[in-house]
Amino acid sequence: MNGELLNILENIEREKGINREVLLQAVESALLSATRKTYGQTENIEVVIDRSSGAIKIVQDGKEIKKGEFGRIAAQTAKQVIIQKIREAERESIFGEYQKRTGELVSGTVHRFEKRSLIVDLGRTEAIVPPQEQSPRERYSQGDRIRACVLEVSMTNRGPQIVLSRTNPMLVKKLFEMEVPEITEGIVHIKAVSRDAGDRAKIAVISTDEKVDAVGACVGMRGQRVKNVVRELRGERIDIVRFSDDLRTFVTNSLSPAEVSDIRIDREGKRVTVQVKDDQLAGVIGKKGQNVRLASRLVGWEIDVYGSKPKLDIPLTDLEGVGPKTAAALEAAGFKSVVDIADSSAEALSKVKGISGKGAEKMLKAAQKAVQEAGEKARTALFEAAMEKASKERAREEKKDQGEKAETAPETSPPTAEPQGEGS
Repeated sequence: MNGELLNILENIEREKGINREVLLQAVESALLSATRKTYGQTENIEVVIDRSSGAIKIVQDGKEIKKGEFGRIAAQTAKQVIIQKIREAERESIFGEYQKRTGELVSGTVHRFEKRSLIVDLGRTEAIVPPQEQSPRERYSQGDRIRACVLEVSMTNRGPQIVLSRTNPMLVKKLFEMEVPEITEGIVHIKAVSRDAGDRAKIAVISTDEKVDAVGACVGMRGQRVKNVVRELRGERIDIVRFSDDLRTFVTNSLSPAEVSDIRIDREGKRVTVQVKDDQLAGVIGKKGQNVRLASRLVGWEIDVYGSKPKLDIPLTDLEGVGPKTAAALEAAGFKSVVDIADSSAEALSKVKGISGKGAEKMLKAAQKAVQEAGEKARTALFEAAMEKASKERAREEKKDQGEKAETAPETSPPTAEPQGEGS
């Protein structure tokens, strides 16, 4: 029996992953309960199992006593306690294992559906993928294989609850770690990830070796590495950008391939105002603002994007040397504003009635200077408007926080009258 006990515990340790010492302590506890069923609630009694031979000893006050035969009730008690202890130990083992794996990838099989949640069989235990952690692009059937990120592990009355996610940005990071050896080798680092699950994601990468291109390493030969990640995410688009400690450079990279013409930084409001070419504005902002929103999350700063050519309406007569007569001649030739003159040429202007060759060159330079100055003023106004917007948003947030604190502050209760006795 002694050797058989150790063999049984060894099998349980191998199959359930429960530490052998934990199992031995569980058996000792069970046998102690059974002993007390047989001999009564005797104090100073303990059951000891030899770790090498499996021999069982009943010890009272440091002396071994005769074991005798366990009765049917005592044996049943021992069995129940052993089962319970093993179940508890297995729960603790699973909880500890998956708590350490928080943020890591796990694979399993879709076992069943509970309302809108997926229940995933991980082998030793089950996990749940709540609706909010499921990608809107994905649909699963019973028996499908699924790979997800361990989001949260908690202990409940029913045992460990393991929550998985297919929407968390960490999933993208872990998938790239699987595909790109340079990441596991510590050469390439993923510094940030932003994601609209099922649609689009951005990752910022950097290399510690100047000979290794971080973006190229993540893309892979013929794009195979990034294709594998996209396939796992059911077609989710992924932008890989180069990280930089310089905020201006990082913001520019996050909006690539757009050409950024100007960047203004509001460090207090943690806001960046960016200007790009007008023909790139729609692409930079993205569908429903998605591209600039993902860039903002990636950088960790709010990003406002504007076109590079502010709408300037400078009357012709505001230009030095242009009177009503010359303005009329310019309008007749198709020059409706100073901006039209700045975008033209001296040769075209010289063809206007009353304007000489030298006069055309002088007018062109004056118009370009006026447009440049007006554009700078307009850009400054946009930046100041963005800062004012950020300031108002901060004020609203502070007011909201103060209101929430006031609502949650405990009210002072009125004094409670103590019940009075009849003789008071």
